[in-house]
Amino acid sequence: MDTTSSTIFIPGATSGIGLALALRLKARGSTVIIGGRRTELLERLRDEHGFDTVRIDTADPASIREAAAEVLTAHPDLDVLVAMAGIMRVEDWHAPEGFLASAEAVVTTNVLGPIRLIAAFAEHLQQRQAATIVTVSSGLAFVPLAATPSYNASKAAIHQLSESIRLQLADTSVRVVELVPPAVRSDLLPGHAENEDAMPLDAFADEVMGLLETQPDADEVLVERVGLLRFAERRGDYPQVVAAVNARDPHGKE
Repeated sequence: MDTTSSTIFIPGATSGIGLALALRLKARGSTVIIGGRRTELLERLRDEHGFDTVRIDTADPASIREAAAEVLTAHPDLDVLVAMAGIMRVEDWHAPEGFLASAEAVVTTNVLGPIRLIAAFAEHLQQRQAATIVTVSSGLAFVPLAATPSYNASKAAIHQLSESIRLQLADTSVRVVELVPPAVRSDLLPGHAENEDAMPLDAFADEVMGLLETQPDADEVLVERVGLLRFAERRGDYPQVVAAVNARDPHGKE
């Protein structure tokens, strides 16, 4: 994808990784449309940064369809979709009341959300001369954190979805690029923005932008820090990495 002249829709971009990337892409010269559930926050970001905005709830199929229609009407030149949809929940799988409702919500948002987003834009993107679908998985797709089983599984599903649709869409103008974040300081979990073991948000976003610009043909966007998890099985130190990842609780404490 061209970071300087694309028209990009990023749902879930009112905070965290999504917003950090949206700001940088806009600064490079791309047209960026951000989506989120809170109208007042969207309006503030529009006023402060000049984004185009659309209200969208990625857990709601009707909301996705309505937002897609609104985006494509206003931006018929849209050529990049960043399927940024994700929640993370700590779960206890010893009894259903400790995990079932959470697991259903995680799968709805993290797996069905991106699937429905891609479905809403796939035909349009294939009509563009060059287009990109960016999916967002996680290092936890490759090495599990015991406290967040559904999140790990949802991101593993996104990894395989990305691999599969890349093969299917190879005969089209659409590229599929998978962004694989490590732990990043954000509000994905309570207190995680202060987790000193996680990568600072600005450092992550800056490195991602550099990779997008210097490795434009890469299928996966991998900052250096996520390599520990992404390639653990290949290196042969998977058990040791699993133990290291799980030596701390989700809030970064011993």
